[in-house]
Amino acid sequence: MESREFFNVAQQCFNDALPFVLYRKPEQFKVKGVFQNDDTINVVSDFSESGFVFAPFNNEDQTIIIPSNHSVALETTFNDVVDVENITNKQIPLDEAKEIHLQLVSNAIKQIEAQQFKKVVVSRKEEVILKETNPFQLFKRLLSQYKTAFVYCWYHPKVGLWLGATPETLLSVVGNRFTTMSLAGTQAYIEDEAPVWQAKEIEEQQLVTDYIVENLKTEVEHFSVGNVEAIKAGNLLHLRTKISGVITSNLKTIIDALHPTPAVCGLPKKETKQFILKEESYNREFYTGFLGELNLKEEKSRNTNRRNVENNAYNSIKTVSNLYVNLRCMQLTDIKANIYVGGGITKDSIPEKEWEETVAKSGTMKSML
Repeated sequence: MESREFFNVAQQCFNDALPFVLYRKPEQFKVKGVFQNDDTINVVSDFSESGFVFAPFNNEDQTIIIPSNHSVALETTFNDVVDVENITNKQIPLDEAKEIHLQLVSNAIKQIEAQQFKKVVVSRKEEVILKETNPFQLFKRLLSQYKTAFVYCWYHPKVGLWLGATPETLLSVVGNRFTTMSLAGTQAYIEDEAPVWQAKEIEEQQLVTDYIVENLKTEVEHFSVGNVEAIKAGNLLHLRTKISGVITSNLKTIIDALHPTPAVCGLPKKETKQFILKEESYNREFYTGFLGELNLKEEKSRNTNRRNVENNAYNSIKTVSNLYVNLRCMQLTDIKANIYVGGGITKDSIPEKEWEETVAKSGTMKSML
């Protein structure tokens, strides 16, 4: 489908207040759209459903799905370069927000020193008054600027409008083979300069890796843990370790074990989640939740020559899920954007530096506004 026609369909759904999602996977030009036939809120029961899911941070709340059997799927190719204009948006003053966040980080460090938990991820919400309010124009900017991220625009008239460009995979599954990652540690990207990682960032990332391995080892076979590597996401660098294996249980069990990950919650999960829900001064909603394709059918071919009809008979259809952690995201209203940012707190954290890290992260999304 032509790009203009594709976005016209999305605009019409938006005008008619019908749910939809537009998204592009990392390193791809193909943009997909899933458009629901009505405005029903559909929820997941056991992750055996098929469609596009949107899950909140609090895994006790319901996961929303745009189901495959009640929607239309379209796709287009988008590789345009969209200039990010120097538009000045009105920002809510941050003085009060800074004091609140510094106090939150200090409280977290005290709990760690009291051995209540090892690490906790705390966050904040920042409001920006928009001059560019067209969600599809913002989505195109994200597509143009973040080639290595999962980029999306998700809308439900009874829930809200969210956009994001996330670097973190929660889980990818093809058949019964899965891949996930541990992603933690953050520093600014400086061109032509090799990053130097401090002990705090290295420890933070290793805690995430250890947690994933420990929680999945009874549910999978043929575990493989890769080396730690630095990856670039916008103007930031993170530490990442790839983890893969074969699922021996079911998808819900794997998702329950992973979400929320230590990279967005902390360790141990139960205690840090309670701290977040009690001490953070706002509701995260879908920030640090997850989203993506659930149990879609894809045809896999052994043969790259389509004219070879005989070998095409060996094509197979596999069930595929691709889920991403909802980082680097924003919620849009008519005139403003809520931007969400956070960071991992350990015993070595310094409140002022943690605040500066959230400022750097918020700049990633502000640059698109």
